[in-house]
Order: sequence, then structure tokens, then C-alpha cells
Amino acid sequence: MLNSLPMSKSRTRTEKIPVKIFSSSDEGSVFVAKEIAALIKIRQLEGKPCVLGLATGSTPTRVYAELIRLHQKEKLSFKHVHTFNLDEYYPMEPGSIQSYVRFMREHLFDHIDILKKNIHIPDGTIPKEKIQDFCRNYEKRIELLGGIDIQLLGVGRTGHIGFNEPGSSEKSITRLITLDQVTRLDAASDFFGEENVPSKAITMGVGTILKAKKIIMLAWGEGKAAIIQKAVEGPVTDQIPSTFLQNHSNAIVVLDEASSSQLTKVKTPWLLDTVEEWGDKLIRKAVVWLCQTLNKPILKLTNNDYAEHGMGDIITEWGSAYQVNIKVFNELQHTITGWPGGKPKADDTHRPERAKPFPKRVVIFSPHPDDDVISMGGTFIRLVDQGHNVHVAYQTSGNIAVFDDDVVRFTDFVNDFNTQYSLNKSESERLFKKVVQSLRKKTPGEIDSQEVMRIKGLIRRGEAKAGCRYVGIPDKNIHFLDMPFYETGLVKKKPLAEKDIRIIVDLLEEIKPHQIYAAGDLSDPHGTHRVCLSAIFQAMDRLKKKPWAKDCYLWLYRGAWQEWDIDQIEMAVPLSPDELFKKRRAIFKHQSQKDSALFPGNDAREFWVRAEDRNHATAHAYNQLGLAEYEAIEAFVRYKFN
Repeated sequence: MLNSLPMSKSRTRTEKIPVKIFSSSDEGSVFVAKEIAALIKIRQLEGKPCVLGLATGSTPTRVYAELIRLHQKEKLSFKHVHTFNLDEYYPMEPGSIQSYVRFMREHLFDHIDILKKNIHIPDGTIPKEKIQDFCRNYEKRIELLGGIDIQLLGVGRTGHIGFNEPGSSEKSITRLITLDQVTRLDAASDFFGEENVPSKAITMGVGTILKAKKIIMLAWGEGKAAIIQKAVEGPVTDQIPSTFLQNHSNAIVVLDEASSSQLTKVKTPWLLDTVEEWGDKLIRKAVVWLCQTLNKPILKLTNNDYAEHGMGDIITEWGSAYQVNIKVFNELQHTITGWPGGKPKADDTHRPERAKPFPKRVVIFSPHPDDDVISMGGTFIRLVDQGHNVHVAYQTSGNIAVFDDDVVRFTDFVNDFNTQYSLNKSESERLFKKVVQSLRKKTPGEIDSQEVMRIKGLIRRGEAKAGCRYVGIPDKNIHFLDMPFYETGLVKKKPLAEKDIRIIVDLLEEIKPHQIYAAGDLSDPHGTHRVCLSAIFQAMDRLKKKPWAKDCYLWLYRGAWQEWDIDQIEMAVPLSPDELFKKRRAIFKHQSQKDSALFPGNDAREFWVRAEDRNHATAHAYNQLGLAEYEAIEAFVRYKFN
């Protein structure tokens, strides 16, 4: 079950910047919004302006939503607030869907009473020869107002703050810079392809940021955990510009539990001080870490190994390394099962799933029309082969992940097909011409027409059907939910609404499953996987008192790019070479798929290679701990409702 691990009472600090950890990004965002609101009120009482440095991207959007709420519900006024945004792409028209001018208007400025003259955002339209003067004036405007009171920051995968890429000087000021390749890759989804991402941007400098009276850096999700550890605990280096915050006297890093997971006090609290309470989960976490650190299997760990790595208290409590080793070895051994739906007529005391009922009704939720086979294709195949009544529910159409060329190809096929069989030729020709004309006129990043969006959705739908049929799912068990929050034609989606949740509730009430599988990727609090999971959680919360729901297990799988830590895994499903090959063939049904959000230009081959690498790595990790050697393993964590 997913939950938090107890901490040690640490007297030793490894963080070089103060850190505040919240259980969720929502809680952290509300905290930051209240900090900002309190300062605005103080400045109002003093008769002084409040100067805010603002960031864009998905990280601060919940902060802005809370500020809007405080304005609309609690009459927080922004009339005396001046804002300076960190950056803007160059060149960039303010009305473009990727513009930070538009972003700030849609997420904050259009909903509060801030004066337009008090809003300052780098100008992406200024002639290149005037940029240097513009940047100097940007700095002067900040200085004339007495400097920035609170500077909000996100952090990029390279550790950049604003668009200050690796190599930026601690004394750098507002300037035009060339974007790092990783930064452009990360932005590719917003621009519908890396080739459309501007190569330059105007950004506040590191030196400008460090002049702020207070700095708050936010990070959400496990995807930011590694860079947060480096920024907070590592040496100061211009290769990770966020480490410069260590030199600021009033900086704080606000995290959720996932983004804090690599910090020493969270990952290995026993290295800092005595742990007050060694629960089962923390013992397992510590033992797995010890094995991986020493490159030893569990059953070979000694009393000295524990004592020399801050874990002697475990031996004191359990008597010997042997006793602890056996305990953890058995716990991990019991996670392994070839029967993900439960083994009929078997003792299920130490199995992750119940033997009864058999067969089970199973719902596999897939955020996009390929996550099912990419992330748990082997388990999917095994559930079907073992006779369970398996349903697949594709939560979104996935239409933005289809190349324009595929739309032309499929529309042309329909046109040729109708010509071949004399079926409504004039209508198909009209549609083909309309689609081609629409795509020719479309500028980079522009929203697709409704016809194109529908065709892209149909392409993904056809591929999903092919994948299901390949593993043996009847068409009547394939459900396309097309949740409304997704259907914007943009990477930015609508907020989750009642219609979305109702769709999930109705499906679950219809099937009344014994098992649910759902994507447990939580890296981006506003990403499709996380929103889809939130809809499932909210639906199950409404249904949890139903007789069928009380006996329903919810298993979470990870997406294509990462896996659960070994100590977290509660069900490990081994795959044979043949099953892995069959999973690969199922992934190949998704030929139109691209993932510009993470790895632009990926095709089905990239997905199966990465998926197999992950499954091989999980099996190898189990084997390194002294457990049986398997070809591959898919892993799951059970989520329990209170």
C-alpha cells in the first residue's frame, strides 16, 4: 500500500537550503499562496507596493489558482502588486498558445484586479538589436521598485532556474540566451514537436534572481526528485544553476513527498540519526538499500553490515542479521506471483491476490490508448490467458500524440477505399481535401481542426483495438471513455470535472470489478496520467461502500519510463521470453504513437525497447537480492482506500 515512511529525528542536516515537504502538491501550493497573500497584505498596510517574481509551467499553476480563490472569495486585492516574470521564448508572439504572456493571463492576471501597467513580462517580439536595451530596462524597473520581495521558481531537469541553463554565471543578469537541448526536448510537447521549439529565450539572470528578498523554489513529483537532491544537498556549481540558491540567506524549497524522495532524510534517514520507529516498510526499504549499496544478496548480510551503515537498531530489536534477512527475503519472495488474478484452489495466505473468486472481473484503465500494453502488457496477456473476464478502459483519445502525416495517410486510404468500392466517393474526396488543406495552413503549435482531431482519435482507437484483439480481448470488453478534460487539442487540458468522474463511476458500476489496474505515474500533478488517476480515486471514493467495491483490489502500475522501487513493490509478475515477445508485438500495434512530451520522435519500437529494458532491470534487481532469476518482471503497488 502507498503511504509515507516514518522519519528519524535528525540532528544532522544534509540540506544546504531549508526544505518544507507536504503530502501533496496541492497542500504545498496553498502554503505558498498564503505566504504571498500575507506579504501582499503587509505591504498594503505599509502603503508600499508588493513586488513578485513569477514563474510559468505546470508547477506554479495551483499556486495561481489559490491566489485567484483568495481574490474572489476573500477579497485579496492585487492593485498594489507589481509582477516580473522570469522569462519568455524568443521570438514569441504574445497571443501564441505557447507564450508566457498568454499563460499568465489565462492562469492568473485575467482573474484578479492587478493593474496592467504593473505587469512585466519579457517581450518576445522586440527586434534583436533592441534586446540588450530592453534587458537593461527590465533590471532598472525592478530596482526602482525596491527589488523583488518574493521570487517563485520551478526547476528544470538540468537544474536550470528561469532559462538559466548549465554554465550560467551566479552574477548573470537579464539577457538573451540559447536554450539547452534537454530544455527544448522538455518543451517539445507544448510546441507539437522539438523542431518547433524556439532555440532562444529572454530570461532573468541568476544574479537577478538572487537579489530577491525571498526565494521559493517549487518542485512536484518523482520526476524532479533527482535534481532536487543535487540542488539541495550537492555542491554549488554553475552546471546546476539551482545550486546557487544555497548562497541565498532567505531561500526555501517547497516539495511534495514524491519530489523529496531522493533527499537523504527521506531516502536513508538511518544515515543521519537514530530512527525512532523501525516499521516493516522502513526495514524493507533499508535492507534493500543495504544490499544494493554493498552489492550483496539479502541472505548474506551480516551484523557488521547493519551496524556499519546506521542500522544497528534493527539488529538490537530482532536479535540478529539472520532474523531480519529471513523476514525481508520472505516478504519480497511473497510479492512474486505468476497468477496476477489470484491462483484458484491455492493457499493465498502469502499471495498478493486472493484465490477467490475465480475467474475475476478485471478493469484495466489506460490513460492513453497504449499505456495498457506498454506498462503491463505481460500481466494483461496473463490475465486473459488465465481465464479472467478482462475489460480495458481507454480514458482519453490520445489524439494529440498522432503525427499529421498519419492523418493524411488514413484519410487518403478512406478516399481510395471508397473509390475502389464506389462508396460515397464525393464525400470522401471532400473530406480528404479539407483535411489536407487544414494541415497545410496549420502553423507550428496551432490547434488541429475538429476533423483532424477526430481522425487522430480514430487512429489511436483502431490501434488500441488491434492490441486488444491480439491478446484476446473481445470487442465488447473494449471501452473508449474519451474523458472531456482531455479533448482540447492542446497539451494544456481542462480541469477535471464532474462529467469525467461520472464516466468512471458509470463504467465501474456496470462491470463491478474484483480488480482494477490503473497508471500510478505521479510526476506531473497536471499530467494526463495523474489526472486520470485522480478521476479513478474520486470515483472509487464515491463507490467504496458498495458491496462489490469493498472486495475490489486497486493495483497501480507505472508508465513507460520508470518503475516502482523494489521495496515498494507488492505484486511482481514474472514474464517468460515468449510473453515478453508477445508484449512487444502488442506494442507494435501502436505505430502512430509518439511521445513528444518526453522523447520526441519516438515510435513503437522505442516504446518496446524502453519497456523491455525496465522489465529486465526489475527482474535483475530481484535476482541481485538473491531471489529467483527471471527474464523480466512487471511490478505493481496496491492502493488501499481508507
